[in-house]
Amino acid sequence: MSEQKVWPVEDDAVDATLLASRALLGIVARSILGVLGDVTLPQFRVLVILESSGPLRMGAIAARMGTHPSTLSRSVDRLVAAGWVDREVNRESRRETLVALSSRGRELVDRVTATRRAEIRRVLTGMPPEQREVLRTALEAFSVAAGETDTADTLVLGM
Repeated sequence: MSEQKVWPVEDDAVDATLLASRALLGIVARSILGVLGDVTLPQFRVLVILESSGPLRMGAIAARMGTHPSTLSRSVDRLVAAGWVDREVNRESRRETLVALSSRGRELVDRVTATRRAEIRRVLTGMPPEQREVLRTALEAFSVAAGETDTADTLVLGM
């Protein structure tokens, strides 16, 4: 197994990365604000989990959210009543019920994603093409250096 090369890091690189992360978090926050009249943030997190994972048992959703199943059950009841998710019988175990994203719920998640993409595109149009290419390369390198992100970490933010 080879060891990863480690280089010293200047404070200005750390500061620039923190500044960029705040800008990206602002984009995430603004994209979610547009739907908070329709769903709560915890409910949106449920939709994102289901969008990324497919139908799940209630216990699996609760575990990914770090919440108690009874708390989640009330939230899912509201999501079902509003048409954001559906309950369906598990084909593999007819005694289990799965929660699945409805087409309406998928449209909501897609709308938030489209808003984020549009905002990022708007920001990038303010940068010359050569800087965008440098940024793309740097972000890819940053992602590799950061390693695989646990999906649960990003789902907490509705990402």
